Amino acid sequence: MPNNIAPRESETTLAELRGDCAQMAPHWVVPTKVASTPVAPSLIHGVTVPPASARLIDAMAEYGD
Repeated sequence: MPNNIAPRESETTLAELRGDCAQMAPHWVVPTKVASTPVAPSLIHGVTVPPASARLIDAMAEYGD
């Protein structure tokens, strides 16, 4: 995207987004059991978040608040 063009705000409202999700819910397959193994905190290291991803998440705060 050229620098002289501002990003456009989403035209979808939160209510519309929730409605779309509700329509799709019957189509989603839910696994009967999710097997997950805990990871020791000592094994988690070197996690980095690219600046563009951090900005994307920061811009989505209205959906998470």
